[in-house]
Amino acid sequence: MTDSQASRPPRLPRRDVHGVLLLDKPLGLSSNDALVRAKRLLRANKAGHTGTLDPLATGLLPLCFGEATKFSQDLLEADKTYEAEVRLGATTTTGDAEGDVVVERPVTCNRAALDAAVARFTGDIEQVPPMYSALKKDGKPLYEYARAGQTVERAVRRVTIHELTVLDVDLANQRFMMRVTCSKGTYIRTLAEDIGEVLGCGAHLTGLRRTAVGDLTLDGAVTLEQIDAQTDDERPGMLAPVDALLQRCVRVDLDTVAAGRFVQGQRIARRDLPEGQVQEEGVLARVYGEGKLLGVARMKEGALRPERLVKL
Repeated sequence: MTDSQASRPPRLPRRDVHGVLLLDKPLGLSSNDALVRAKRLLRANKAGHTGTLDPLATGLLPLCFGEATKFSQDLLEADKTYEAEVRLGATTTTGDAEGDVVVERPVTCNRAALDAAVARFTGDIEQVPPMYSALKKDGKPLYEYARAGQTVERAVRRVTIHELTVLDVDLANQRFMMRVTCSKGTYIRTLAEDIGEVLGCGAHLTGLRRTAVGDLTLDGAVTLEQIDAQTDDERPGMLAPVDALLQRCVRVDLDTVAAGRFVQGQRIARRDLPEGQVQEEGVLARVYGEGKLLGVARMKEGALRPERLVKL
């Protein structure tokens, strides 16, 4: 053993931690690298992210730990909200500021023309995924084809823009800011490019910040530096509880007997539920016993049937 090895403090073992970390991801860090760092700081046994955020984007990256990973897929399906800065007058190879400028054109639009162009992209729209994306073609990510100078055919995708608001306009410097709330699978780079084409001047993304994923927002989000500044014992307290992912589900509180049956995977008849709770067929509920989350269940054929159980 070398002197340097002997002087290192012993590595602490991993531990079970459960909950959701609302991480404010920094610029330039991949989602996976952010997950690895957070998992190391928390010494977590099990962790997963809820969909990637580009390295050139900042903002909300919910990370799930322990039992919360059972619900990470729900956030993959959730709507997202972004604030984006767009530069008019130039298109790039990647659709953002990382790429090389391909074409520059004069910007002759006014604010009214910009508002009219943006309005065309609210609702259900079609997008062609960018070549610089992680979508796969024949088992290989599109960005690998793009880096090799190849362009391959991509299927048109239908996505939904729930809200699109122009926040700030500086046409003298060929820039504007927008807020976008959209369905999963929406490419904000492509949206910026398409708006630029409608205006006849081209455009690309110069900044992107995610502010919400489903019901989760940047309120209470922390940075990796803030986690690092806490003691080892304090860090698990920075996690939101597992049921932070389930707030849209109706709540059901079972008595001791019913809760015991539920955690064994047994269905709970409607007559054994608290009065007035979960009466509609198909309703998804978050289920508690003695105030502790037991899992989620769906009302089907007159009974509450467990779908995912948690062990906290």
